Amino acid sequence: MDAFETTVDEPIEEAELAVRQALLEEGFGVLTEIDVAATLEAKLGVQRAPLKILGACNPSFAHRALEVDRSLALLLPCNVVLEESPTGRTLVSIADPRTMLALGDPRTAEGSSALGEEAAAALRRAIDRLQH
Repeated sequence: MDAFETTVDEPIEEAELAVRQALLEEGFGVLTEIDVAATLEAKLGVQRAPLKILGACNPSFAHRALEVDRSLALLLPCNVVLEESPTGRTLVSIADPRTMLALGDPRTAEGSSALGEEAAAALRRAIDRLQH
């Protein structure tokens, strides 16, 4: 899957704060969060590197997407993944909304294309803010 990615020199907890701030500056809030590592440990007894999924949503983009095609709700919110490496650095990945919108109904492609470009630009700026 296409994604915007960067690696930051902070552990996941600090990186998450920076990611949340960068998203906020682009009009995205975090609606959901899944601590994958904690869930796997609790449910399966499996230990793995810290991994978290944040569900980010820009209400304006979400509203516009739903006006184009209500089934685009299946793509909401945008997933932002944070994964800590053994060195203490954190990989941040954000799914490219253009890729997800391209999977939709061809009849709505024109309406969702411009929206996908705008959302992608905002998410790209958020990722760029994390690079020092």
